[in-house]
Order: sequence, then C-alpha cells, then structure tokens
Amino acid sequence: MVDSFVQSKLRDNKVTLFVKGSCPYCKNAIVLLKEFNFLPGCLEVVDITGMDDIQDYFQKTTGQRTVPRVFIGTKCIGGFSDLQKMEQQLPMMLRQIGALV
Repeated sequence: MVDSFVQSKLRDNKVTLFVKGSCPYCKNAIVLLKEFNFLPGCLEVVDITGMDDIQDYFQKTTGQRTVPRVFIGTKCIGGFSDLQKMEQQLPMMLRQIGALV
C-alpha cells in the first residue's frame, strides 16, 4: 500500500518532494525549487506528516528516512543538502525531464 502511494506520486516528467510541514529543510527545498518555472503539474509537494510508514519505506528503498525526499522523475536524488549541491545542474536536469516551461 505504501509502495503504491509513493509510486502514484512519481512521474518521469515531474519533481516530487515528500515533506513534513514543520521541517525547515523541507521549506528550504520548496523555496529552492519554486525558483524554477515549472510546467503545471510538474512540481508536487506531498506532506507526509504523521505517515511514519512512508519514511520507513524510504529507508528501505533510498537508504534514508529523513525529509525532504526529493525525486526528479522517478529517481530519488536525496534530501535538501543533495538538492543544494546539484543547484547548478538542476536547470539542465529539469529541462531533460520536460518539467520546465
């Protein structure tokens, strides 16, 4: 059930962030990504507050249970610090998946 929920949120042409509302790193990731001009529906923020089973799933599938979990297309690139490290490559990556205007 958790697997199908997570998989239902992922698409080849979009960025999906799994976040918790009170997490400052999540808020920073959202701010960073909102700097880009995404096509409608190509940036989704999924609040998983209170859904520990999803974090357990991420531990098994990505090796980390922390939030945010950032997916570019269907690939998990990590969390906020990973996103920051990739900031220079993000425009190219987002264009490659067709997520930008």
